[in-house]
Amino acid sequence: MFGLRRTRRAVLASATLAAGALALTVLPAQAFNAHTEVGVSATQIKLGITIPLTGIAAPGYNKIPSAMNAYFNYVNDNGGVYGRKISLVVKDDAYLPTQAVNKTNELILKDKVFAVVGALGTANNIAVARSVNLGRRGIPSLFVNTGYSGFANTKAYPSTFALFPSYIMEAKIMGQYLKENFAGKKLGLIYQDDDFGSDALAGFKQAGVKFDVSVPYASGSQSAQTAQGWVGKLKSAGAEVVVMFGVTTASGAALATSAALGYKAQWILGSVGGDATTLKAVGVPPYVLTGAIGASFLPAPTDTSDEYISFFQGINAKYNGGVTFDNNVLVGMNTAMMTVEALRAAGSNPTRAKLISALETKGSSFASASLSPIGYAKGVHVGYTGYWFGQYNSAGELKPVGGAYSVYTTDSGTGAIVKSTYKRPALPTNGLPSN
Repeated sequence: MFGLRRTRRAVLASATLAAGALALTVLPAQAFNAHTEVGVSATQIKLGITIPLTGIAAPGYNKIPSAMNAYFNYVNDNGGVYGRKISLVVKDDAYLPTQAVNKTNELILKDKVFAVVGALGTANNIAVARSVNLGRRGIPSLFVNTGYSGFANTKAYPSTFALFPSYIMEAKIMGQYLKENFAGKKLGLIYQDDDFGSDALAGFKQAGVKFDVSVPYASGSQSAQTAQGWVGKLKSAGAEVVVMFGVTTASGAALATSAALGYKAQWILGSVGGDATTLKAVGVPPYVLTGAIGASFLPAPTDTSDEYISFFQGINAKYNGGVTFDNNVLVGMNTAMMTVEALRAAGSNPTRAKLISALETKGSSFASASLSPIGYAKGVHVGYTGYWFGQYNSAGELKPVGGAYSVYTTDSGTGAIVKSTYKRPALPTNGLPSN
């Protein structure tokens, strides 16, 4: 009898364990996790961004968050990321470092975001890294909207990932272009006098380019009045070719003022300040922009033969309220696609540490619109590494010089500038990453 009772107890215990195991298999993973990561629930992943929606740098850049949201909403309508919908909390920092710090603290402490994505500005991101200390707290700051080379220092910025090529890379490649196409010409340079401009100066020095006249300007000081001083110095020095290494509102002021004063030079616009739609919006007539040269790492936003461009244009039309599709919209959507790939690579139960690890181990193979390769690797947070050059036509469209994209890549050090043979990954099926 005693043996029979013991047998019955064993059977009951086994049945109870089996039922419990069955219950666990049908519950979602989030239901029994001992720890759920900040900003992640069973139904949502919450991200944040600080960006100038108002202020001197707002024109153009204020289109980026809505472009990101347009792509996120498309993904959400197609099942989200492992069943979770992406939510983007947007904060206006007016391009002021103090505001960027305050707004980032709000994102982390009040809104409790999982990660910061696409935060704009060199000075802003440096201030946030120092004051909010995202790296020490293990909070990812993904795809910062700046080419400052310092963010490649993973000891100083362990959770920050660059996406754009560094300004040193851009200036090195631009310096090579100057030597190949404008040898013997008097060269002028306008640059933003901060870490942004310092990177440019370092890149031009690395390329062995010396300018006959250099004009620095303080961030936020750009206006029609200050631009008269810039152009006056360039004109007095007889500069025949002028490189503009500043934000779009500074480029706009320089171009419009040079036209008004009858100063004719060959303008070369850096990638930051060369968005044609924004330049027209700040009052630069198309004829003033015509013939200027620009640099980019993404395809031209008017190139509908490119599968990424045509796809993003469709997303823009359906999810972004008919906003004019331009380089800023392209940057926003491309950043959003990269974010989705990173979230998927972090797995069905993502943590901040898993997200950082996923980018280091898998990020170099992510699909994106860029025509240059991504440099991510273990301990390496360098993003894209190259540029192509184009010329603006009478409609303000940037077209590749020679009719075809010719991309040159380099590093932020003493590495050579080489013509790229990179073949980017095809657009994911229906534009939905499945990595």
